[in-house]
Amino acid sequence: MNKYKFLKISPSKKIRYLINKYKKKPYVVFLHGFMSDLEGDKPKKILNYCNKKKIGFLAVEYSGHGKSSGKFTHGNISKWTKEVKILIKKIIKKNKFILVGSSMGSWISLNQFKFFHNQILGFLGIGSAPEFLENLMWKKFNKKMKNEIKKKGIYHLKHGNYEYPITYQLIKDGRKNKILNKKITSRIHVTMIHGKKDEVVPVNYSKKVLKVFKNANKKLLIIKNGDHSLSTKRNLNKITTELDNIAFNSI
Repeated sequence: MNKYKFLKISPSKKIRYLINKYKKKPYVVFLHGFMSDLEGDKPKKILNYCNKKKIGFLAVEYSGHGKSSGKFTHGNISKWTKEVKILIKKIIKKNKFILVGSSMGSWISLNQFKFFHNQILGFLGIGSAPEFLENLMWKKFNKKMKNEIKKKGIYHLKHGNYEYPITYQLIKDGRKNKILNKKITSRIHVTMIHGKKDEVVPVNYSKKVLKVFKNANKKLLIIKNGDHSLSTKRNLNKITTELDNIAFNSI
């Protein structure tokens, strides 16, 4: 039975996760995006798919996100990567799994290959945004914004109806987690899905992710009217269709 649980990974930190187990079956691991959580349509849709196929499912909510403990402003790519690593080791153990990363979740997913190279059966990226902190934020900040974040340690970035508290330590940590200049040699199925009308992360980022994989069976699906979220019923169905293709060729 699928349900939300918490794992205490330190005296002051509890990470929320969504789990559904099936004996002797591989897992799908879903990793959400920047300032997102496990209440969205994607994890629920993928969970339903896994239930139907009797495949194990794990979704991790990073610290400072959703109902996991900690402040968002204390988090960074290194910390969130480590949290996911701990959850996978604790829950999935030595079982095989397919990674599904949404936006920043694709960056966190790519970081998992150095820990679980032999366990990862496939990878599905949705609006993938590796290295977005430097390329899509810092490089677009004007001089005044950069001075403020250096001086105060934080800048409140407004985007539409949202405000993102961007810390200087988050930006600097992102530079330690460069992945697009690396090569992953796994012989797996890798699919990138990206909305053509994505105004947050350019389609080019999904193309860059595919170049990281040297020996993979690669596919790029560009959704004509898709935005960054790809959360319409039609687009969610496309996501699970592509996940099913990876699962069929991997399990």
